[in-house]
Amino acid sequence: MRKILFPILMLLFGSGIMSAQVVQLSAQSSGKQFDGIGVVDGGGATSVLLKDYPEPQRQQIIDMVYKPMFGASISALLVEIPGDGNSTQGSMPSHSHFRGDANFERGYIWWVMKAAKKSNPQLSLDATSWSAPAWVGNFWSDDMVDYYISWMQGLREVHGLELDALGCHNEKGYNYDFAKHLRQAMNERGFKDVKLHGFGNWGDRKMEFLKDMQKDSALAAALDAVCAHTFSEIPLSKEQQKICEDLGKPIWNSEDHFYLPGFDALISIVKGFNENYIVSGATKVINWYGIAGVYPLEPYSLYPAMLLAREPWSGNFEVREALWGYAHYGQFSRVGWRYLDDGCMKLKEGGSMVTLLDPNAGDYSIILETKGAKSEQEVKFKVAKGLKKGKLCVWYSDKNQQFIRLEDISPKGGTFSLMLHPDAVYSVSTLTGQQKGSFAEIPASKPFPLPYTDDFESYLPPSKYGYLPRYTADLIGCFELVERPDHKGQCIRQTVGEHTLSWAPEWHHYTILGDSAWRDYEVSADVWLNPGDEAAVMGRLCDVGSGYGIWAKGYYLKLDDQGNCTLVLSCGKRNQRELIGDMEQQALILARKDVEVGGEYTIASTKVEGISACKWYNLKLRFEGKQLTGYVDGNQVLAVTSDRYLKGMAGLMAPLQNHRVCTPYFDNLKITPLR
Repeated sequence: MRKILFPILMLLFGSGIMSAQVVQLSAQSSGKQFDGIGVVDGGGATSVLLKDYPEPQRQQIIDMVYKPMFGASISALLVEIPGDGNSTQGSMPSHSHFRGDANFERGYIWWVMKAAKKSNPQLSLDATSWSAPAWVGNFWSDDMVDYYISWMQGLREVHGLELDALGCHNEKGYNYDFAKHLRQAMNERGFKDVKLHGFGNWGDRKMEFLKDMQKDSALAAALDAVCAHTFSEIPLSKEQQKICEDLGKPIWNSEDHFYLPGFDALISIVKGFNENYIVSGATKVINWYGIAGVYPLEPYSLYPAMLLAREPWSGNFEVREALWGYAHYGQFSRVGWRYLDDGCMKLKEGGSMVTLLDPNAGDYSIILETKGAKSEQEVKFKVAKGLKKGKLCVWYSDKNQQFIRLEDISPKGGTFSLMLHPDAVYSVSTLTGQQKGSFAEIPASKPFPLPYTDDFESYLPPSKYGYLPRYTADLIGCFELVERPDHKGQCIRQTVGEHTLSWAPEWHHYTILGDSAWRDYEVSADVWLNPGDEAAVMGRLCDVGSGYGIWAKGYYLKLDDQGNCTLVLSCGKRNQRELIGDMEQQALILARKDVEVGGEYTIASTKVEGISACKWYNLKLRFEGKQLTGYVDGNQVLAVTSDRYLKGMAGLMAPLQNHRVCTPYFDNLKITPLR
C-alpha cells in the first residue's frame, strides 16, 4: 500500500515547536491483560438475513468483520444463546423449544460462530441468553443451568467449537445461587475452562453485587470476571475498581453501543474503547452490534452496526465508517497483550490514548483519538528497554478519509513525536501487515424480487438451512420448516407453543419479509389450523416496534377454526393515555392522520361457512389504494376502505387467542404486485 505523508503528522526529534505532552513507555510499566474488543451477534436476530446471502458475498461479509489484518479484525465475539423470545429486532430459534427437545442444527447462530472462527481462529467466543423457552419456568433455575450446559454441549459435539466465556443473563438483574449452581455444573460437566461472568446489567445499580462478592467467597469463586453494560455512559467508580482488583477479577464491558452516523461513529468507538480502560478499568469491551443482517424497517437497522447486509437476494452489502474504528484496534492488538498504564491516559488538549504491549515479542501499539480537541497537540514518546525497536507504521482516520496509512516513523534515540490533529484517530505500531480490506464488484442493490413465491419444498435437507426459510425475519416465535401435517411435503409452522421468558414484551407471534415501499399487492398463504388456532397474513407493515416491544403497524387478515374471518388494523403499542371508546369514537380518532393511536381495531369481519380445524385453506389479503379485500379459498369474504397505512412489508402471523399461543402451519406463500 502506498504510504501517505500527511502534513498533520510531524516527526520532531529536537525541542518541540510547542509544549508537548511527554509519555514514557516501558515494558516495566504496570497494566492489566487485554481481553479483546468485539461485537454482539444477537440481542436479537441481527444475522437473520446474513444467513441467506449467496457466496462469495457471505464469506466476504464475515471476512470484513473477523479476518485478521483485513477489516475490523475484531478479537472477541459475544453471541445470543437463542431462546425463542424477542430480544430487540426479533427472535432466534431455540435448540430446545420444549423439555426434551434438542436440535443443535436449528437456527443460524451456530453457522455464524463457525464462520467467524474459521475466518479468525484466534477469535474469543462468548455467549449469554436474553430469553429462554417457557419450559425453563424461572430463568434463575437449575433448568436454565441445564439449558446452558446442553447448548454448550451442542456447540462442542455437533459444531466442534469451544466457548471461552459465558454470561449469566443479559440485563435482567442477578441471582447469586444461580451463578454458583451454573459454575458448579460447568466444572462437573466438562466446562471448567469456560470463564463465567456476571451479571450483565446497566444503569446506576449495575455493580451493586460487588460488595456482596467481598462477603460471599462462594460467589467470588463462581465468577471469573465481573461485567456490566455501557461504561461509556456510567463508568465504574474508583471504589468499584478497587474491589475488583482486590478480588482479582477482570472487568468486562459486555455491551456498549454508539448510535451515531459516519465518522462520528468511528471516532466514538475508539474513544469508547480507550476510556473503558482509562476510566473504568475494563479490559474487554463488546459493542452491540456488528453486522446488520436485518430489514431496514426493523429497529436499530442502521446504527450502531459496522456493516449492512440487508439484501441477500442481490448480494449487495455496505461497509459503514464505523468498521474502521474497530480496525484501529483490531489490526493493532491481540487478546493476551497487556496494557501499559504509563501509556494510557487522557490527552491534555482533548482526546485519549492507550498503549498495548505484546509481552512475548515486545511489539507495541498506541491508539489515539482526539474527539472534540480544540487545537493540534504534540505528544512526545520516550521508549525504554523491553519494547521492540525499529520503525512504526501509522494509520489515520478523519471525517474525509478512513484507515489510511501515513509515512512510517523511525524513532531516534528511542524518541519520537506526533502532532495530532483534532477529531482524528491514529494507530501507531511496530506490527506490520495491516491493510484496508475491500472486495471489488460488490453486486448492485436490487429491490426484493416480485412476484415472490415459496412452496418450501426446496429446503432439503432442512437442517442445511437451520430449518428456516429464506428472507423471513421472525419478530417473535419461530416459523420453522417442518413436514406438512398431511405428509404431502414441507411447509412452515410457528413452533413455539407457549409464552417464552422473553427479554422484551411480547405480542402476536409473527414473521416479516419484503420491502417497506410496497403499496399495491396481494399476499396469500395456505393455512392449516389446529383446534383452537388462528392464522393470519399481514401486509403494509410500516413499523415493527421500538426494539423493546414488537407491536406492528399495518394490517392483518386472520381466520380461526370456526370460520371467523377478521381484518385488523394494528396501530402499534397502545399508549395508556389514549382515550378509546366505542367503535365510532375509534373510527374518528383513526381518521386523524396527526394522531398516533396504538392498539388493534377490527375494521371488517365475517363468518365463513364450512371452516374447521385440520384442513388447508387459502387466505389472501389484497391492497389497492384505499381498498382492502380479504379472500378465503379465492372467494371474496370482506372488503373495506382504509388509508391509515398505504405501504409496507408482508408477513405471516400466529395470533394470540385469549392469551393462548397458536401454532398453525403455512404453505405456498405468494406475494404478487398489482402493477
